[in-house]
Amino acid sequence: MTRQRKSHETRREEIIMSALDLSAEIGTKKVTAQAIADRIGIAQPTVFRHFKNRSAIFRGAMEWIANALFGVLEGVNGDAPADERLRKLLGRQLAFIGKRRGVARLLFSDRLHLEDPELKLTVRRIMERYMGHLEAIVRDGIASGYFRRSLDPAETSRFIAATVQGLVMRWSIYDFEFPLEDQVDALWRFLEPALMAEAGDKCS
Repeated sequence: MTRQRKSHETRREEIIMSALDLSAEIGTKKVTAQAIADRIGIAQPTVFRHFKNRSAIFRGAMEWIANALFGVLEGVNGDAPADERLRKLLGRQLAFIGKRRGVARLLFSDRLHLEDPELKLTVRRIMERYMGHLEAIVRDGIASGYFRRSLDPAETSRFIAATVQGLVMRWSIYDFEFPLEDQVDALWRFLEPALMAEAGDKCS
């Protein structure tokens, strides 16, 4: 029986997911084209037909992650109060990353920070887009009186993002021993007092 050849996009995604899975299991330094090929059950040259080199695989992985993540986060838009939308966004983000352990390994790897400037630039663009989502919710929360009027939206979004990154780093350092998605309640208990307007701070 003749095996049906997979489409270019299907094979690219298969390579990306294998690279992320291997990153979680053995670290990004040990993720080679041969390791990916062995994981999928294909010849190594097949990997290079879809990505010109190893760096391109990781850049492709981050772009795939961004598209998938923002597809998930887009669902928080709507008429709900800003605090509910922000909490939902954080919950969806943690659930998304929690299912893809390789994301954490890649984000805190030497490959991102030292070895691949193009990958770093890709991640910076993703972070800026993500913080734009946060900033829009914070601005709306201030305007609607849910959040403190003294908050700076851009600064607040940076600190929220940094808090989430710290949580993801701890999850990675502890070898994913706790469910990341279960941390949203604790995260919100930490953030809520700093964000929410007090009675005398409500907009009239």
